[in-house]
Amino acid sequence: MSIDQLNTDYGIAGNLTFATGNGGFPMIHIDNGQAKALISVYSGQVLSFQPAAESTDLMFLSEKAYYATGKAIKGGVPICWPWFGPDPEGLGRPSHGFVRNRLWNVINTGTTSDGATKVTLGLNDSEETRGMWPVAFELAIAITVSNTLTVELITRNLGDKAFPLTQAFHTYFQVGDINRVQVLGLENTQYLDKVDGGVEKTQIGAVTIAGEVDRIYLNVPNELVIDDAALNRRIRIKSSGSKSAVVWNPWATISANMADLDDTDYQRLLCVETTNAGTDIVEVPAHDEFRLQAIYSIDRD
Repeated sequence: MSIDQLNTDYGIAGNLTFATGNGGFPMIHIDNGQAKALISVYSGQVLSFQPAAESTDLMFLSEKAYYATGKAIKGGVPICWPWFGPDPEGLGRPSHGFVRNRLWNVINTGTTSDGATKVTLGLNDSEETRGMWPVAFELAIAITVSNTLTVELITRNLGDKAFPLTQAFHTYFQVGDINRVQVLGLENTQYLDKVDGGVEKTQIGAVTIAGEVDRIYLNVPNELVIDDAALNRRIRIKSSGSKSAVVWNPWATISANMADLDDTDYQRLLCVETTNAGTDIVEVPAHDEFRLQAIYSIDRD
């Protein structure tokens, strides 16, 4: 569908417009007075979110990010689905599934009674996806932009058998200085330390970052906070449908070796991911659905 047709069918005057973005991908621009946001229709991915009262974007987006068919965009809120991490069956399929590197469909746009803007994008199974994952499904992401950002991933099982599901909002938050960041709410929580071979450990005190971190936290509370002292803000993450969370920072060596990150980007990003990962595996019954939701907000003292 052309940009003109998308604007005709789904644009909202003075609020939401479609335009061609990097890589030729259709992008959704939202400016509704409460916040500004940028959403890529390719990948079904929020790339930017900035409440009107804030001078800094909530999201980290790499200046070296790929915008090319078949590639994931480094930053914002990538969607990992229908598996998180490496191919669970070892069949050589891509890590983190196959929906973060394909074009989604625009299902609906609208304005809520409180002035928020809601965008729904979707994907269905196809001959190509069934070749990788033989499941009949309908997937939708509902994105609500107000002074908070809500993302909800809805998985519908259209088949006659239940299927297992792991997934994530692989959210990249922009931080002022990684050395002055704490993640609150995970104290005394068990986690799998993927930097240390997946060994299970216990979190002592707040999470701080002083090297490469790649952890799956288990049985987590439904609210976590990123205390970003350098930017004098707290990022609040409220989740539902999730019993796990991932904390990731690549640190210096991996950042330098990633072509789609600048060498020093690790100092300005932190991923705190709302997930079904590790032992948090969801079973989606036949002809039923499962919803994963995260709500992001910013607090200031």
